[in-house]
Amino acid sequence: MGLEELWFGLIAVLWSGYFLLEGFDFGVGMLLPVLPHDEQERGLMFRSIGPVWDGNEVWLVVAAGATFAAFPAWYATLFSGFYVALLLILVLLIVRVVSFEWRERHDGARWRASWLWANAIGSIGASFLWGVALANFVEGVPLDSSHVFTGGIVDLFSPYTVTAGLAVVAMFTLHGATYLTLRMTGDFHLRASATARRLAIPAAVLGVGIASWTVLVAHDNNDRAFLPTAVPAVLTAAVLILALMLTRTSRGGWAFATTGLAAIGFIATIFTGLYPRVLVSSPTFDNSLTIANAATGHYALQVITVAAAIFTPLILVYQGWTYHVFRKRLGADHATAAYGSLGPDKQ
Repeated sequence: MGLEELWFGLIAVLWSGYFLLEGFDFGVGMLLPVLPHDEQERGLMFRSIGPVWDGNEVWLVVAAGATFAAFPAWYATLFSGFYVALLLILVLLIVRVVSFEWRERHDGARWRASWLWANAIGSIGASFLWGVALANFVEGVPLDSSHVFTGGIVDLFSPYTVTAGLAVVAMFTLHGATYLTLRMTGDFHLRASATARRLAIPAAVLGVGIASWTVLVAHDNNDRAFLPTAVPAVLTAAVLILALMLTRTSRGGWAFATTGLAAIGFIATIFTGLYPRVLVSSPTFDNSLTIANAATGHYALQVITVAAAIFTPLILVYQGWTYHVFRKRLGADHATAAYGSLGPDKQ
């Protein structure tokens, strides 16, 4: 395996980490308008992700940086061809980030409700568009012989890519519900468990459906054999079905683990179906960007590999410690109406 293949795999790992971690706090954001009964419970939901959401977004920043460093042609094509979609995602993420800070600037009910909905809409919209964008890698977009995107934003939306977006929203919402079963106590915990049970069926149906569909799309559009893509697709389907059963038996820890594995499985299925290309061209398949023609020089790959070997373990240890520190469940004794969502320093 060459350094090009190694970095393709590492970028897949970074996307997996982003979907695993940002997935549950997106899910919590989506549940904000429907799950809590009062302002105290809404504050608890913000607090449950307050210390970790910004760290989770680091995975996206690193994934983008790794793509730029290892595959500059891939990065250039994505950020030019997907410009409008990525700009919209950026706006949604900014609105969501601002909601954490500004919600606590005023005690008015309308003010707080507005920023709560901003967080929910940002979470739903960004999740949907990430699913659409990643599905386009495999389905293909119009590229010319210079690997320049020649289509428009409408070309990014098809039955397959829209279904992928909906599947990501459903899986993230379930992931967020199972996360809340681990963080909440009392009646709130019971309602989060009941919500997870209701969400498990649509998430499983959409997740299994998009995994199966990706196998077919990779075969038809990327000339991939069925077996390599079918393996992560079957595993993704299996963990989603297992998540469905575990939510019904109220095994919160195992349910959260399986919904997290489902998020990783979606990325694994997409990237396995994509290999050995990084962006499929459709309808002119010969214009596709491959790992070989999109990669930077060998020396540059060596340098960033050494940097990744040094700094990646440090980042993992730091983020793991953060989750260890903020692992305790939250209950009524932690809630105050004026609590800020970013940590105990606001109490």
